[in-house]
Amino acid sequence: MPAETKTAVKLCCATCGQMNRVPNERLAQGPKCGHCGDPLDDGRVFELDGRAHDKAIRGDDLPLLVDYWAAWCGPCRAMAPEFKKAAMELAPAVRLAKLNTEDHPDIAARARIQGIPALILYRGGREVARLAGARPARDIVAFVRQSLG
Repeated sequence: MPAETKTAVKLCCATCGQMNRVPNERLAQGPKCGHCGDPLDDGRVFELDGRAHDKAIRGDDLPLLVDYWAAWCGPCRAMAPEFKKAAMELAPAVRLAKLNTEDHPDIAARARIQGIPALILYRGGREVARLAGARPARDIVAFVRQSLG
């Protein structure tokens, strides 16, 4: 992963959109945004808005798994706790985020989301893999690890 070859990684703050440079040795310590103070990579799933979504995909040095979901979607709601478990297991090497497709239909269309929940793994500004349907945490973790090699 890029984090292993660099001394620091760039991470986008989901709250304020500020890019932050975090030394690799601090990733497991729950780094915070230098601008707003919110957590950057503490193993929690964070909600993206449209601006942070695009900025994180393009700018993050760590792989980013995005769950495209909607509040009315039963399988999306059922998978939410499993997605949180996967985030804790994959941190700090991979960040997990959610994007509400009802609030951001333009991004869902751009990402070619045809059904939800949809998981898309990004790395280095590009889509690496995608997975459709609600999954248990172990399947989400296996999908990410297999996709990243």
